[in-house]
Amino acid sequence: MIKNIIFDFDGVLVDSEMLVAQSFCLYLCERNIQFTENDFSQFAGKKTVNVISELSAKFNIDNEQGFFNDIMQITNEIYVNELTPVPGALEFLESTSYNCFIGSNSVKERVVSGLQKVKLDKFFAVNKVFSFDMIGKPKPEPDIYLAVINANNLNKEETIILEDSVVGVKAGVASGVKVVGVTAGGHWYKNRPTQELLDAGAFVLIDNYKKLHIEINKL
Repeated sequence: MIKNIIFDFDGVLVDSEMLVAQSFCLYLCERNIQFTENDFSQFAGKKTVNVISELSAKFNIDNEQGFFNDIMQITNEIYVNELTPVPGALEFLESTSYNCFIGSNSVKERVVSGLQKVKLDKFFAVNKVFSFDMIGKPKPEPDIYLAVINANNLNKEETIILEDSVVGVKAGVASGVKVVGVTAGGHWYKNRPTQELLDAGAFVLIDNYKKLHIEINKL
């Protein structure tokens, strides 16, 4: 019986991936570099610094620190006005009695402020939020999820992980917990292939939160 759910944050609880994509598009387009939101999908779930490193190499951008600072500023400005929960996440949390945790590749301050912004903070005490800056090794390493499990003495057989990216699914699988691939976020645009999450190890995919109860009841 499932008792615990560990949520990724971006793209699973908050619909932020497309906002981050918008930030990169704005930055690159201002420099006459063609880059679309769909192009950003290949970077979903990766640390921002790693994305910047890859794009800097690809587009010959010399000042990576300046790139990073500008992206953070643009993203924060967009978040203030446009950050929303992933459709169905609020309703699911309101209707569930599972023990809920977060394991994110982001930093804790950003996760906590994001939860407050979209009014999901009441479902996650601060000590139930685990993030990259607390652990040191980002996904696809399993350390973030193992930290959640070990700190809360969770039984892996009674736990599932919700992830929306290949790197996140791989991290969850490596931690020894079943992973549900979530494609309910806006970055899963129409006709975007979802097979990559199954190939990474997700045992099932859901494109809306109503299906999550059904899949959990099968376990």
